[in-house]
Amino acid sequence: MGALLTWIADTLQKLPGPAALALVFLLPALEASVFLGFLIPGEIAVVIGGFLAFSGKVNLGVALAAAILGAVIGDSVGYEVGKKWGDSLLTRLPERFVKPEHIEQGKQLINRLGGKAVFTGRFAAALRALVPGLCGVSRIPYRKFLFWNALGGVVWATGFTLLGYAAGNAWHKVEHYASLVSWVMLGLVVVGAVVLFVVKKRKGSASPAAAGPTSASAETGHEDRVGLHLVADDSETASTS
Repeated sequence: MGALLTWIADTLQKLPGPAALALVFLLPALEASVFLGFLIPGEIAVVIGGFLAFSGKVNLGVALAAAILGAVIGDSVGYEVGKKWGDSLLTRLPERFVKPEHIEQGKQLINRLGGKAVFTGRFAAALRALVPGLCGVSRIPYRKFLFWNALGGVVWATGFTLLGYAAGNAWHKVEHYASLVSWVMLGLVVVGAVVLFVVKKRKGSASPAAAGPTSASAETGHEDRVGLHLVADDSETASTS
């Protein structure tokens, strides 16, 4: 993996500006659309795009636009792939690239957060390639998906492009830490999903117990009110007699 990333980085720096920008667009786009994100993290191209802007090889605004469009369009393609082919495609992917636990984590994230899972998954390494397709499988409305997809794509691409631009010649250190942060984010997402599941399960088990005494108290209060009403009626009858 390290040799592959080094080759990509060297190639991007040697290419003419337009060709380099094409890769800045393509690598983020291919992450979710063909699940390339399990092999090559898209942020490496985005960070190098920022560095190329720092060195004057490309325009910073154009590098930002290429990275944002790549992220948003790629996720939209991934959504359509999931919607059309569903889980059957995911189960055919080699386990060494797509682990079953990653698929399950993505499904849990979508169940908990709905469309917001697209934004959250954008910052976690393995989920970035999976969540758009799983949103298509789950039939999340595309308009909702597109909103969170665009928001996540803009924040993610802008952040990493500007990091590469600010780092300048030290971009490789930024790229290394960016990959590390992505895996840390994946761990945090998993922990958060587990915590939400446990809390929701405890609330669900506590609700029937809480409802029992309340219902009993209501019934007792109702019976007391009926008893008082009968006593009052008896008193009035006695007085009349």
